[in-house]
Amino acid sequence: MTEPIHITSPADPRLDAYRNIRERDLSAREGIFIGETFVVLEAMLLRPMSIVSMLASSRMTARVHASAMTAQCEAPLYTVDDAVLEAVTGIDLHRGVLAVGRRADFEPCAMSDYAPSTPPRTVLVLEDCNNIDNIGQLFRIAAAFAVDAVLLSPSCHDPLYRKSLRVSTGNALKVTAIRAKEWPSDLREFCARFDLTLVATAIQSSVPIASLNPPSRVAIVVGHESNGVSDAVRALAQHTVRIPMSRGVDSLNVAVSAALALDRLSNGERI
Repeated sequence: MTEPIHITSPADPRLDAYRNIRERDLSAREGIFIGETFVVLEAMLLRPMSIVSMLASSRMTARVHASAMTAQCEAPLYTVDDAVLEAVTGIDLHRGVLAVGRRADFEPCAMSDYAPSTPPRTVLVLEDCNNIDNIGQLFRIAAAFAVDAVLLSPSCHDPLYRKSLRVSTGNALKVTAIRAKEWPSDLREFCARFDLTLVATAIQSSVPIASLNPPSRVAIVVGHESNGVSDAVRALAQHTVRIPMSRGVDSLNVAVSAALALDRLSNGERI
């Protein structure tokens, strides 16, 4: 790649993709997404040809340049002072690293395009999870428990949204993600295709999770932050399990629930 390009004016058109990144719809604009923080950039650099450009504060330039060189990334690296960075982005970006990536190279694949070399043994299924932070946490947890893929229902939030990526520590770019179109019929078809035992997490009509012997191939469903797993999905599940809690407490954060369920049921290799 070329040497870093220092820019002094916030009005420079080369910085247009980075403007006003607090906007919620940015991730879907013009087929791009914004990665924030150095750890997210490192995940993006696993596919260096997918990076459109990088932007770093002066204090982070040397580190970003070294990583981009190692990855043989040919995208331009723009460097600015902190005042210019804040003027362009509209936020106090103290982490000092941004990058623009092409969505098509990272976004969840369609079910019909999912063709793993070996059948998945553990799949995390997210139903109607639309909290930005939770989506990021769920992908981070999926990576930690060696999940083969994350299956998203149609209404789940975009995992490539800037904040979700940051919370996931870049793992939303590493863990295979699949986006369903018809729900819950796609889930039923997916489980049948890969011979997955469907386990729903819910309070209603459930058994303690410790009473279930981990299936050899499992799809674990966690649901909407308030409504939980739907009746339709629970009707499809072979098992419905709950995490025992103290009296008077009826629920956990969806990411915490997913972590506890995966700790019990994941077939992924862990150390």
